[in-house]
Amino acid sequence: MLVIVLESCPYRLRGYLTRLLLEIRAGVFIGDYSKKVRDNIWKVVQENVGDGNAVIAWSKPNDIGFDFDTCGFNRRIPCVLGDMKLCSFLPESTTGPSVAKKNVQ
Repeated sequence: MLVIVLESCPYRLRGYLTRLLLEIRAGVFIGDYSKKVRDNIWKVVQENVGDGNAVIAWSKPNDIGFDFDTCGFNRRIPCVLGDMKLCSFLPESTTGPSVAKKNVQ
């Protein structure tokens, strides 16, 4: 299972994803692809996210049953704690893409 959520992204990116995935809500895309195809889709998302942001989550045989990655500016950023990847939040006073890019893995 593969889920991609877009916020404030260009319409052409949403159009690209609708050719490959089912858009179940505005900006929420789901599908089921191999790792190779998933990586290619995510590469296109990262290159075309513009001023928006995106998150991808997929099934993975680990303790929590999934993994995820993000791109673009968002207060939620992935962080690794032990063997698990969790979400960390930037302070509300932090604004602008330059701060988020320093913190995103």
